Amino acid sequence: MQTGGCGASEPFVLRVLGDSMEPEFADGVLIVIDPGGLVHDGSFVFAEHNDEYIFRRLEMRGGRLLLQPLNPGYPTLELSDLGAVKGVVVQRAGTRRSQHKHYP
Repeated sequence: MQTGGCGASEPFVLRVLGDSMEPEFADGVLIVIDPGGLVHDGSFVFAEHNDEYIFRRLEMRGGRLLLQPLNPGYPTLELSDLGAVKGVVVQRAGTRRSQHKHYP
């Protein structure tokens, strides 16, 4: 990940690549990530897993931290700790106003 001049705690924008988070997040949609956002069960997160960055929904089950895709064609991954979470999705932006959505 390149930081390109943003401070470590400043929100940043990423473009979703692929269909692993469809139907909520289509390929090409922009998402706003808040590195200081509150992480909770069900949060959409940007995390580091196996030396790669990934966007998934975080599920906390029985002490396990799972990265769950919305598209069932992709595997669920497990995190060793919350330190791997680099930020929380706080907004989805699209080409139309109806595609914009904020997340808690």
